[in-house]
Amino acid sequence: VQLQASGGGLVQAGGSLRLSCAVSGRTFDNYAWFRQAPGKEREYLAAIRWNMGGTYYGGSVKGRFSISKDKAKNTVYLQMNSLKPEDTGVYYCAAADRLIVSSINNERNYRTWGQGTQFTVSS
Repeated sequence: VQLQASGGGLVQAGGSLRLSCAVSGRTFDNYAWFRQAPGKEREYLAAIRWNMGGTYYGGSVKGRFSISKDKAKNTVYLQMNSLKPEDTGVYYCAAADRLIVSSINNERNYRTWGQGTQFTVSS
């Protein structure tokens, strides 16, 4: 099982970017995006249920970021709008089975991680 994150790069503040997380092997019940900014701990951004409805967001990105899935392509996306310099960091996708809503934002519940994709928002 592999998660392959892609889509990073350089974008100007106020711009948009979409990250992709391609899933190979079996699928999981839940997928999430986390990011780690320079010098900071990893932060939960958003999560989505693969087979059920339901998307969930961390407070810092709610209203600006949107998580979605394409089951035909086995891919999870993170659409990011109104980007700010503080959005700079390494973005990771992660997968887990059997999570209740209250635990979906906890990185310790995710055992499968992608390699991360870096992007920088310039001011």
